[in-house]
Amino acid sequence: MAVPNGWGAADVESPPLLREPLLQQDQPPPPPLLQRSRSNSTSQVAVVGSNLCPVESLDYEIIENDFFKQDWRGRGKTEIFQYISMKWIFCLLIGLIVSLIGFFNNLAIENISGMKFVITSYMMLHRRFGVAFTVFAASNFSLALLASLITAFIAPEAAGSGIPEVKAYLNGIDAPAIFSFRTLLVKIVGSILAVSSSLHIGKAGPMVHTGACIAAILGQGGSKKFGLTWKWLRVFKNDRDRRDLVTCGSAAGMAAAFRAPVGGVLFAFEEMASWWRSALLWRSFFTTAVVAIVLRALIDVCLRGKCGLFGKGGLIMYDVTSANISYHLWDVPLVILLAVIGGILGSIYNLLLNKILQIYDVINKKGIAYKILLACVISICTSCLLFGLPWVASCHQCPSGTAEPCPTIGRSGNYKKFQCPPGYYNDLASLFFNTNDDAIKNLFSKNTDTEFHISSMFIFFASCFFLSSLSYGIVVPSGLFVPVILTGAAYGRLFGMYAGSTSTLNHGLFAVLGSASLLGGSMRMTVSLCVIILELTDNLLLLPLIMLVLLISKTVGDVFDANIYDLIMILKGFPYLESHAEPYMRQLTVGDVITGPLQTFQGIEKVGNIVHVLKTTGHNGFPVVDEPPICSSPVLFGLILRSHLVTLLKKKLFLRNPAPLGLDAFLQLTADDFAKKGLGHGDRIEDVELSEEEMEMYVDLHPFTNKSPYTVLETMSLAKALILFREVGLRHLLVIPMVSGVPVLGILTRHDFIPEHILKLHPKLYRSRSRRLRFQLPKFR
Repeated sequence: MAVPNGWGAADVESPPLLREPLLQQDQPPPPPLLQRSRSNSTSQVAVVGSNLCPVESLDYEIIENDFFKQDWRGRGKTEIFQYISMKWIFCLLIGLIVSLIGFFNNLAIENISGMKFVITSYMMLHRRFGVAFTVFAASNFSLALLASLITAFIAPEAAGSGIPEVKAYLNGIDAPAIFSFRTLLVKIVGSILAVSSSLHIGKAGPMVHTGACIAAILGQGGSKKFGLTWKWLRVFKNDRDRRDLVTCGSAAGMAAAFRAPVGGVLFAFEEMASWWRSALLWRSFFTTAVVAIVLRALIDVCLRGKCGLFGKGGLIMYDVTSANISYHLWDVPLVILLAVIGGILGSIYNLLLNKILQIYDVINKKGIAYKILLACVISICTSCLLFGLPWVASCHQCPSGTAEPCPTIGRSGNYKKFQCPPGYYNDLASLFFNTNDDAIKNLFSKNTDTEFHISSMFIFFASCFFLSSLSYGIVVPSGLFVPVILTGAAYGRLFGMYAGSTSTLNHGLFAVLGSASLLGGSMRMTVSLCVIILELTDNLLLLPLIMLVLLISKTVGDVFDANIYDLIMILKGFPYLESHAEPYMRQLTVGDVITGPLQTFQGIEKVGNIVHVLKTTGHNGFPVVDEPPICSSPVLFGLILRSHLVTLLKKKLFLRNPAPLGLDAFLQLTADDFAKKGLGHGDRIEDVELSEEEMEMYVDLHPFTNKSPYTVLETMSLAKALILFREVGLRHLLVIPMVSGVPVLGILTRHDFIPEHILKLHPKLYRSRSRRLRFQLPKFR
């Protein structure tokens, strides 16, 4: 049997308990074309946040059995109306809560960072440079230390951006605690502290994870552990409905991070979701529209000066290119060159980050103390660079006729005084001594072509490129979007300084295009990034250039490696199923990858046999086979889930004799008994207590067995089976024989489609031409 998610190689070796494995037929099967092992021993654990955890698959398949059909027929119009209306109510609640949290995050980050920069600038103004550095470094260190402590000790799942975890969940991977209430709290507080500590990280990724957490918690009816449950919310009893809510939550998170409602929907569609349909598009759009309306209302309040330092630095909206823009045909070759270089830089960034994360993984495995120490070291190095590098830049005289004071005394602004005399400003300090959002605004600003010196821009670009790579992966909530946008903006400015003399484009526009090129080269999205950038800059005139840049940079980046989130998922060990099959999978059939032994149950099974199998294996699904005298020959009746078996044992719906279950027995059960309890693992067989007498009784599995599981012939190509498995969202796929004999040969699960497992079964495929062409190309990186 293919190894289900959540159990190791030791479980595979468990001896068959009910009967001989069905793979041992009366007539020996023909020898396989390729030699393979007998078990699936691929890893079924993944790095969730910063901890190694077991992972399982989600059940997106609709269970069709007699009990659930009877329950659905018994529903009245009121219950059906409640089920449909609650989907929209939940979307409204998700939009409201995510927008409020997004606003609170920005409010807190702006005020915490603002106070730090105001105090530091005050010390610099009085020429107390040593005290200024101490205040700056100590503030950053304290904030980073607190963020790493709460993340490491309370919710390690909150570390990182969270986008790989959410993307894996929407692909059908169930990792423990990624959407728990404590993960949500640590994600919010930790993100505020970490971003405020001047680390080169962003808040967009954590906001996507936050939105997904809120959606998942609402979908399960609240948090039972913390006593925050509401019975009227518990209407979604399966993974399919909760998956749709998490998709809406991820779209809302991206919309709240950049106030980009359409971009948020497209981001969820292009990057996050593995399944999409028109009804989900409507609900996602409704959710992000609520986010946009609430944020607009709250920002209007802040623009009137009622939010402290928030609203003065332009955090959410970079409205910097609203003036009319003109460009000509001779500007296009320069834009194409910028996009090609941006695609190369994006792939180099992915390669560098991939190597750094591998090193961090070795350090993090040494224990919590090493995780926190690493975060502290990165914080100290960042503070030293941010404070020390501006000293190498020269002072520039303030230009006349500027729209803002020069030099700027305080936090936000394009003209930071730093160590310069009155009437002068430090261009490098204007970028380093700001939040990342304010630095982006400075780089995107129009009519500032002479503000930054070319050497300062090169230093800033190189610093951002490496600091953003080093800062991601430490044990704090951190995102990649804002650092990549900032690094790309610096690259675009630098490109404009070198080549802009022959172009009509200003340096601020080059910065916008540079951000687009690095985003496309690193994250490999096109439509969603295009719309997000347009919503950030508030100018549709940029559309043709941004489309061109994204298409070229993504194409160039794809030549070298995968997008950054796919690389992170590979490092974390998530068994993510891509939408395409590898070429070598067409050379194999499903019969080439099924492994044994296979465990089955009879339609009416002894309680003791069920308990023994559940305790000695980790299977999550079991074929139910009717045998004589129920039928003339063995027949596959269906598939029953482990969770349903445990529920039947807990309810003790037993029979003294092997006879069919009466219809009156349904009155003892409700659909809630079989519904998934929520996030994480449900009831365990170890919690079921049975007497010796009960162990000798029988259970009729027929009413609770899925009578229409998905099945494939053993001769189907593995590539075709993969497409079916992924598109339908299956957890188990039964393999039946081509000719009569045994009713079922094995079960395919997610791990049977993972290249690591397939190539371990068939090592000769390493040398196949189709695999060599696809898998050795990244070696030229």
